[in-house]
Amino acid sequence: MTIRQQRRCLTRGVLLTLLAMGGCSADSGDVPYAPTGSQYQFMTEYLEPPSDVIWGSAGAILTAEGEVDLQPTTDEGWLKVVQAATVVAEGGNLLMMPGLAMDNADWHEYAQGLTRAALQAKRAAQAQDADALFDAGGAIYNVCRACHNQYMAQDEFQ
Repeated sequence: MTIRQQRRCLTRGVLLTLLAMGGCSADSGDVPYAPTGSQYQFMTEYLEPPSDVIWGSAGAILTAEGEVDLQPTTDEGWLKVVQAATVVAEGGNLLMMPGLAMDNADWHEYAQGLTRAALQAKRAAQAQDADALFDAGGAIYNVCRACHNQYMAQDEFQ
């Protein structure tokens, strides 16, 4: 190895070391992320729309004309449910973020339950299994309702 190559390797090593050290700070308690809105905004603007996609894609409704099956009828429709379930699953993770989390006990259990239920919905949509999607949608609803029962003021349900 020539002197020029040795210098280049040394320079690269020093730069990599400095870059790595730059990621460490004396105050490692700083969180590099924060919510961009209120908890209410997160629920209504981030979690509700994709949850509605899941709930609107499972089961059936009765109309004057008869029963209407809600399951998607195209690959694109199923993909939309997969994408919605992915958003809800990540939403459960985000609910544990400082600034959105209420406490570290039950709240985290509900948030993790939301992620598990949404991943169940994602698997069902990927398999295009309408019955499993219906069950997963119910699981999502149950987690949401249980959390709301514990953390929301009763007058907010009206």
